Amino acid sequence: MSDTSACAAAETPRSLTDPRFLIPLALFALYVIWGSTYLGIRFALESYPPFLLAGVRFLCAGVGLYGFLRLRGMAPPTPLQWRNAAFTGLLLLGMGNGLVCFAEERVSSGIAAVAVASMPLFAALFSGMYGEWPNRRESIGLAIGFAGVIVLNLGSSLSGSRLGALALLVAAMCWAFGSAWSRRREMPPGPMNTAAQMLCASVALLLVGFAGGERLPAHPTARATLALVYLAIFGSIIAFSAFLYVLRHARPALATSYAYVNPPVAVLFGVLLVGEHVGPYDLAGMAIILFGVAVITLAKQRRKAP
Repeated sequence: MSDTSACAAAETPRSLTDPRFLIPLALFALYVIWGSTYLGIRFALESYPPFLLAGVRFLCAGVGLYGFLRLRGMAPPTPLQWRNAAFTGLLLLGMGNGLVCFAEERVSSGIAAVAVASMPLFAALFSGMYGEWPNRRESIGLAIGFAGVIVLNLGSSLSGSRLGALALLVAAMCWAFGSAWSRRREMPPGPMNTAAQMLCASVALLLVGFAGGERLPAHPTARATLALVYLAIFGSIIAFSAFLYVLRHARPALATSYAYVNPPVAVLFGVLLVGEHVGPYDLAGMAIILFGVAVITLAKQRRKAP
């Protein structure tokens, strides 16, 4: 083998782990896969109750991923890492995803994604807890975004279910705070972080589900079960791992950018596949929220520019 071939062979593995390659790939997974999971949740809810749905999803994905990583020789998390993963998983997956499943019993999948698009707005506020208060441009973006949330709540999709609207906003707040908090804590390395958070969140979700009277279906539909499998493999293992990777290796504005790409994707899936209806207030609220988040993102980029 020539020296050139040897160098190329040696550089190939490194190129596959280069953030310049992995970050765009991870963002694509976040944009498309997470955009489709809102419809997947709707299908799974045909047979599975919301909190048990989320609990079973993360338990299966967490056990599978954790077992695979341990067989590959990866060390288990330390007690401190387990604690941090448990708190983060409770916020992101337990309350964030669990409340989205709860809300989707009351609102359409597309509107759920639109409401969750307010997450970067809360993330901008929570960053102030760590000394990163929004500047003037970011404050304008926050005001615009929250105006969009108000407009969204004026529409029939959310105004008909105040409980669903509240659940979605709390879910967005929990996800935003968990993301900001975890960036400054010692977390398990790589995919072990994903596995640990899913395992911890699944315990909380199953406890809440069973305590609330939920029961697993005796005869779930094939579509609901396939949706659950899709959510566990693609939505949890692949996309959530991608999110944690971007969160560690990219600026926060980019890591949370999926929140304003997911709504159009989710709305498109909902309209095309199941004929969901999107009203004028819903479209206006989505447009205003996305504009507000775009203002925040551009403001962060300008602040970090040399």
